Amino acid sequence: MKPYAYVRAASIDEATAAHAGRPGARYLAGGTNLVDLMKHGVETPDTLVDVSRLPLDTVEELPDGGLRVGATVRNSDLAAHPLVRARHPALSQALLAGASGQLRNIATTGGNLLQRTRCPYFQDTSKPCNKREPGTGCGAREGHHRDHAVLGHSAHCIATHPSDMAVALAALDATVELHGPDGGRTVPAAAFHRLPGDHPEQDTVLLPGELITAVVLPASTAGLPSAYRKARDRASYAFALASVAAVLGLDDHGAVRHVGLAFGGLAHRPWRARLAETALLGHPPNAANIARAVDAELGQAQPLRDNAFKVPLARNLARRVLAELAGQAAEAPSADRRPDLEP
Repeated sequence: MKPYAYVRAASIDEATAAHAGRPGARYLAGGTNLVDLMKHGVETPDTLVDVSRLPLDTVEELPDGGLRVGATVRNSDLAAHPLVRARHPALSQALLAGASGQLRNIATTGGNLLQRTRCPYFQDTSKPCNKREPGTGCGAREGHHRDHAVLGHSAHCIATHPSDMAVALAALDATVELHGPDGGRTVPAAAFHRLPGDHPEQDTVLLPGELITAVVLPASTAGLPSAYRKARDRASYAFALASVAAVLGLDDHGAVRHVGLAFGGLAHRPWRARLAETALLGHPPNAANIARAVDAELGQAQPLRDNAFKVPLARNLARRVLAELAGQAAEAPSADRRPDLEP
């Protein structure tokens, strides 16, 4: 066993200072992914900075109707929160589609965003993996890659990001609040994770020492019809082959005034479908327009030898989810009045 130091942070500033001063440090909250990787020798931190006791475990309603979710809120608690279920059902559905009940009781909001790929070549230290050990190659590219990326991959990495929650956050226009040695900043959830490029070892845009302190769900998507759907090999405790999170709002004429669409299981990060969204905005969400928009997005796909099936799978999921939400949005009250947000 590799020895490591342990720091129990008493404040956010103490946590970030401890982490920034140690290049091999890792934050520890629920530990449902990190501890497993340490057992396998994939992660070998020299310091664990325990942030589980910091006051980041509440869901706060903001004055404008948004929600601020603390980084250590447990996945089970977030999925069951009445305001999340009422205003952002896609997030609740995504959380309940992930892992098992036991893991959701321990896993945290920040930790969920920071979980690492489940690519077997990354998790097996006897195999080459540029993400685990830069410069060693990508064993999955010519090996077993049925579950791997069809969008945004590079010659150096074809891994996918495993989070269900992160896909919903991307579609819902959530933002991630960060605090580091130089202060705080906010990044869109859809831009928090990186595509692999030449540096697949860098999963996120986090700077040294930065800690996720909260995720903010905006008022702009609160109360709009939203949903998350996931296709997987078995009914529970399985990662997505493809998944879709979507939110849709119509104007008084039945045209799309707001749409957020993101795919999971297809890329190194949750894939925000900007081309599809642009194609839908201002048009009625009928079957033909939905199909045209989704096809434009997935036309960018570059499937590999064994995973071309993911493209029609994702296409059918997206078309179905958007059609369901279009029906809900058409039956909803006026687009600019959401009863659950009234004072």
